[in-house]
Amino acid sequence: MRVAATADLHYSAQSSALLKEQLNTVRNEADVRIVAGGLTNFGKPEEREPLINVLVRLRLPTIAVLGNHDYESDRQTELIRMLNSEGIKVLDGTGYERDGVGFAGTKGFVGGFGRGMLTAFGESEVKAFVKASIDEALKLERAMSQLRAAKRVVVLHYSPIAATVVGEAPEIHAYLGSSRLAEVIDRHGADLVVHGHAHHGTLSGTTTAGIPVHNVAITLLQSQETSSAYRVFDV
Repeated sequence: MRVAATADLHYSAQSSALLKEQLNTVRNEADVRIVAGGLTNFGKPEEREPLINVLVRLRLPTIAVLGNHDYESDRQTELIRMLNSEGIKVLDGTGYERDGVGFAGTKGFVGGFGRGMLTAFGESEVKAFVKASIDEALKLERAMSQLRAAKRVVVLHYSPIAATVVGEAPEIHAYLGSSRLAEVIDRHGADLVVHGHAHHGTLSGTTTAGIPVHNVAITLLQSQETSSAYRVFDV
């Protein structure tokens, strides 16, 4: 299966024409398209409907997770419902199988990596913050547990490893993902992990167990020699 992945489209009326042009060739290069969060700029109704029109008109099976921008207006439930109603499969702690390949996804959350990962100690505000990170890891656990396919693709918005956020200011690395996600991935196994959010990060890295992780933020992809709005993987 050829999987085309991108993230952080941040759709707005101003970006509509350019986005159509950038994604126009994807149906000739892939069997499935993934959007790893950041579909809209603020999650507003005036962004949602035109974006969905762009995605549907490409006539390619689409799998997505939401990102932090999609939550900004606190109307994420409406966005998920609209996407699902148009045949776009939104993963939110859920799994999905297609043509022998399993997809598991959730938004993910922040918290840091390795020994620098924030723990639930001290103020109640810190504990609530860490709980949100743990909850997203548990959602990914649930999603991966649902898969029975031999081949597995994990879709996130936030990064599960530190390597693919390198390039961003070091001061914000802890706000770009969490190792808790990688722990789940290594426990269950996967063939491919894609995420966005780190717009100026690094294209590729691996988990501790050697599972490939790819940052598909559109700004990062377009800064490369190919200047493509998506990246195609063989699964």
